[in-house]
Amino acid sequence: MAMVRKASRNVGKYTSTHKPRKKTHLRPRPTRTIMTRSQCNISGSFFHRLPSEVFDMILDKLSVLEISMFSMVSKEITRFVVDYISTLAWKNKRIIQSFHPSTCLQQRSTIGHYKDLGLLFKRCTLLLPTKDRLKFIFSKFSQIPCFLLEQCLAPDCIGFPSYGVFLQTLLAGWDELECHRVFNFLCDLTNLLQKIEAVITGKPGVRWYQKQQLRLFCRQVLLDPWPNQSECQFWLIQLLKPWPMVSQAHLLFILYGPLMPEGTLGWQDLVERGLPHSALWDLASAILLLFSKLEVKGQTTNSLLAILEELIVIPQPWHVENVARLLVLCGSSLCYTVLASKAINGRILEISRLIVYIILVCEKDGYHMSWAVKMVQRLCKVFSTAPERFCFIQQLENMFSEVTREFFEFSVTGNHLEDREPFQTLCILLDSSARFHTKFLHMFLK
Repeated sequence: MAMVRKASRNVGKYTSTHKPRKKTHLRPRPTRTIMTRSQCNISGSFFHRLPSEVFDMILDKLSVLEISMFSMVSKEITRFVVDYISTLAWKNKRIIQSFHPSTCLQQRSTIGHYKDLGLLFKRCTLLLPTKDRLKFIFSKFSQIPCFLLEQCLAPDCIGFPSYGVFLQTLLAGWDELECHRVFNFLCDLTNLLQKIEAVITGKPGVRWYQKQQLRLFCRQVLLDPWPNQSECQFWLIQLLKPWPMVSQAHLLFILYGPLMPEGTLGWQDLVERGLPHSALWDLASAILLLFSKLEVKGQTTNSLLAILEELIVIPQPWHVENVARLLVLCGSSLCYTVLASKAINGRILEISRLIVYIILVCEKDGYHMSWAVKMVQRLCKVFSTAPERFCFIQQLENMFSEVTREFFEFSVTGNHLEDREPFQTLCILLDSSARFHTKFLHMFLK
């Protein structure tokens, strides 16, 4: 029976008339992947299939700013753009510009164009090492006469301002180490340090054209374009750092000293007569720039005070009013630092004369006399004993009398009918003395 059942099962299995269900296999849907342009194979792109001449014609229709944006599409597009801007035809068309515009509109257009060029070269060299970036970029600008020291004689040339805005746009966001490399590269490219040495070792008033060119290049290319004070401070320190204190003071004077109407430096004016605050404003701003964030830049107050001491005797000791006005423009903190340093070293006669002229400058230039009074109060605290403080005040009062007598004698000797300035200064000094002592007594009587 078991055998029969087994057989019958087999028969039933193979004689069934029902067709088995056909299995259907579902084809998986293709997954969609998103690829960036840089991941795509550019060899199959539209631009790759174009003849190079046609591709250049397309780029010719784009502005410099549009090309800079296009260069960031992919590495391959960047390479195409770099090849395109490396041609002599593009350089002649886009880089060689007229730097002697006849209108303000043309001047703004040229400077704006160089700002766009800075952005283009910044973007299309983004992936290169700093050294290679600099070689490529500055090879395009190294032979333009208006970008070189002592090569362009046109008085209205805007080559240096254009170069400056290009450099500022290019370097925006670069770290300090890279900027050090840029400075060293520019020094090698332009022989800047050798040119600085030639003018700071010469006598004041000699090589005036070279000094004028150095001032324009350093101010308009390296210093003035930066909107941020810390960045301007970096470039100023790089210019000063290679030289001893005396030479640093000389270079600072060349870069920021007062100018005569014809554009030459006013060496003798600082020695012979008092100058208005506008003539000393740039110099004061540069000194304040150097005195800010000393601990970050590795400088000391003493070293900068030494530079200031050297500065105020170039080419000879300045007229005291100019020294006083420079200190007033530098503000209370720096002014106090300078005067306190002299007081600690026992130079009471010198600081007494300076304070009298500071009071005169406050009256002339419209500063509040309480500023000078507070300065004298702070200086009194430098002296540790009451007799020393009394000696200081006594010397200050004697100096008021001495300076008043000097102005009086100068105003009455000779023929000064045409020049009433000494007499007017005497009157201002008397007014300033009265105002100072009024404020001084008022503070003590409070």
